[in-house]
Amino acid sequence: MSHAEQPRSDAELLEETERIVAFWTELSLPGLFDVHSHFMPKNVMDKVWSYFDSAGPLTGSVWPISYRFAEDERLEVIRGFGVRRFTSMIYPHKPSMAAWLNSWGADFAARTPDCLQTATFYPEDDAAEYVEQAVANGTRIFKSHIQVGNYSPNDPLLDGVWGAISDAQIPVVIHCGSGPAPGTHTGPGPIAALLQRFPKLPLIIAHMGMPEYVEFLDLADRYENVRLDTTMAFTDFSEAGAPFPRNELPRLLDLQNRILFGSDFPNIPYPYLDALHAVRRLDLGDDWVRSVCWGNGAALFG
Repeated sequence: MSHAEQPRSDAELLEETERIVAFWTELSLPGLFDVHSHFMPKNVMDKVWSYFDSAGPLTGSVWPISYRFAEDERLEVIRGFGVRRFTSMIYPHKPSMAAWLNSWGADFAARTPDCLQTATFYPEDDAAEYVEQAVANGTRIFKSHIQVGNYSPNDPLLDGVWGAISDAQIPVVIHCGSGPAPGTHTGPGPIAALLQRFPKLPLIIAHMGMPEYVEFLDLADRYENVRLDTTMAFTDFSEAGAPFPRNELPRLLDLQNRILFGSDFPNIPYPYLDALHAVRRLDLGDDWVRSVCWGNGAALFG
């Protein structure tokens, strides 16, 4: 645990849990739908946490992990919050890793029925083969991390992947914005090129495309299968460095049915409740908040 981080006490967790339950109860929701949460093999999660502890080059600042618990405890916490459906966002940073992660993701979903079975991929010779296998095995959602994986979404080795995913219409949460730091292949340009070739791709742009919010909203306007998730967007933490332009708020209303709540749990440097308050204080109305925090995810994933 980093020196900057103190473990959350039982009392703090209890108070937060009560406030989160009150949040969705007051909106007459059955709970929350979180499309962007992380559950990973322990050795992978440990490495992710170690990266954040070292203030890695992408973050460049202290990043305490708010929910640094063992897997069973994290499940207890997120379920206690009233999150009825969540994901196990897994992603490789090198070849020969994705197929193994997909196997883990399938096993995790089998023993965690409230988690959408999650799979991933990397540009490599057998990518299309193991993605087709993941589809056949019941994957409900894919994760692509352009920044950490440091690959182009238009790598020819991914053509078969995108074709299979487009045919199956399984959503892909894709971290393609240039936050928290630009990567070789991040930004709206590569995604625009990808969508020109695969216009039916069901992409969920992670973090609202931060910081290129406007350009990714433009892509959502252009392509009906493009959605965005709220992960880390609108919070005090993100607004300090990449504020969402307030003149673009009406567009969020226009896209009400294509914005989904995401949290990045457990790897967030603030309480989960902050993400919910950030969505609500946009002041776009309770119907909008209900759609984002439950309705859109429930409709998309049945």
